[in-house]
Formats: sequence, structure tokens, C-alpha cells
Amino acid sequence: MGLSDIASGVKVTSKQHDRSIAAVDATDTPLSNRLAPFADDLPCTVEAAVTLVESYVDGSSVGKSARTAGLAPVTGAKTLHLLGEPIAPLSPMGRRVVREWIDAQCTRAEALELSNASEVEFALAVFVETHDPLPGVRETLEPVFTPDSAKRSTITKRDVLAETMSNADDLR
Repeated sequence: MGLSDIASGVKVTSKQHDRSIAAVDATDTPLSNRLAPFADDLPCTVEAAVTLVESYVDGSSVGKSARTAGLAPVTGAKTLHLLGEPIAPLSPMGRRVVREWIDAQCTRAEALELSNASEVEFALAVFVETHDPLPGVRETLEPVFTPDSAKRSTITKRDVLAETMSNADDLR
């Protein structure tokens, strides 16, 4: 079999398909009601946070989700961080430099240069390093961020891959 035989049927396209996360919220309580207890600690309204989360879970970027919710992208990123979604605007090395600046081990100018971050990225990284996610919010939103979490807890990776695995008798 030659390379041309292998490549036959391969097509090049210039259009990509949107691949989003399939999420199922198995709870009966609306997302706005679950976020209401955290309203005072969010940098936006509960309605904007609901729109942000729904758009983000549907596969949109943080920036696009924020714009859909009528928020600035940085506010959207801050909100997602506070809701327990891992947001990392900088590399691990950049985050270490930000922590050193927070601990007064270097100047802001040095930290900006060493982290190789823009002003906005640096400000968001400082927010992430100085604000923990809201206590209890991730558990409240787990059904939204984790697709079909109830099913996944009973099905193991071994169950899913059972057809592909062989046992010792197959080796004889």
C-alpha cells in the first residue's frame, strides 16, 4: 500500500466545526436561584453570571461568553474564577512572578517584564492570585460545569474501555 492509497479519500477543508462541551444540568433548581446566595460577592449581576456560565459551558471562549452576557472580558474571567472555574491568564512562571510581586520581592515594572504579560493579563493574574473561588459555589455549580456528573460517578474508565481491553487468557 502506497502513500497515495492511504491518502485517497482525505479531504482538506477550510471550515471547522464547532465542538462544544455536552453538558447536562440534572438539577431542578434554576441556575439563577443557585447563584442568588453568592450575588453580593460577584462582580456582576446574577442574570449576567447565568448568561456567562451558560455561554461558557456551550463552548464559547471566556471573552465571547462575557460579551454575550454584556460584560467586559476581564469581568467575565473574574466571575468564572470566583465561580470555581480555573482561569490562568499567565504561565506557571508568570504566576510565580506575580506572587513574588505580591510578596514585595520585586517591583511592578520588573514583574510585568518578567511575566511577559500585558497590563490586563497582569491585573487579572493578580486578581486570581489574591481572590479564592467563593466557598461552596463550585459544589452548587458542579452539575453545570461537569457534564452528566451523576452518570460518571457510577461508570468507571474500565467500564467504558472494557471492549478494548484484553485479559491474560487472550495472550495464549
